Amino acid sequence: MTEIKEIGALCSLDEEGYIINQSDHKKINNKFLEVIRLINESCLSALPKEIHSIYIRGSVPRGLDIEGVSDVDVIIVTYSSPEELDLNWVEETEQFINQKFSFINGVELGFNPLSEFEESEYCSMIPFILKTYGICVYGENLISKLPDYKPDSSLANEHLIHLTPLMDKAKHDLKGNDDMEDIKDCCSWIMRIMVRAGGALVIVQEQSYTRDLFPAYELFSKHYPEKEQEMRTALWYAINPLSNSEEILNFLEHFGIWIEEETENWLDVYNPKREMHLPL
Repeated sequence: MTEIKEIGALCSLDEEGYIINQSDHKKINNKFLEVIRLINESCLSALPKEIHSIYIRGSVPRGLDIEGVSDVDVIIVTYSSPEELDLNWVEETEQFINQKFSFINGVELGFNPLSEFEESEYCSMIPFILKTYGICVYGENLISKLPDYKPDSSLANEHLIHLTPLMDKAKHDLKGNDDMEDIKDCCSWIMRIMVRAGGALVIVQEQSYTRDLFPAYELFSKHYPEKEQEMRTALWYAINPLSNSEEILNFLEHFGIWIEEETENWLDVYNPKREMHLPL
């Protein structure tokens, strides 16, 4: 069981209020270099003509990794749409790398088409993550070509416009599910989404942003003290996921319903037309 630790931080901003990417090759722990090498080799072997570039994001390129806790999150930019590619090898590769290196908690290979990074007038989550949290480990570096981002309503919308569909997906995946590991994966996934959504609800007031769970929980609790305990429970479930689907569903039907309603109230103010992406 992992205790809640007061770790993570708000994104630093420059003088104009834009988020600064604090990832750096020099901050990567040397033990991750072999992991990155194997990731690159695996991707290039499986898709030799499709890989434009590969990026690591999250705690590892910021030097904030925790042994046995931190994932290795990878964004792979391909020339073709991922739907057109044979990705049957991905799950086996993730499992192999995870088993080979005991100090990581998992590897997630995410694929996105090059075309997704060519739109610069609107806020979109994957280009945003690349710009503010990513570091290039193979190929042509797109980061400098992406727009700068501020912690504002456009960014908050990226978290909140998708919340209800993601909650519905989690409920669908949990109902009747008796695969304990699958249930725990789903629990951790949806609770992380809820905690980050809580932080997104107050981005405009705070003019601050983080993907780190504890500071997101703190930001939310500052504005919603009456819901602090429920959000702390969501944070606990994110790092100590339940294996009982009924318990998770019960939580989603109570606090989950509340945060969905609060999200709809936020959208009524900042995105009444329910646009998928808002202008920068």
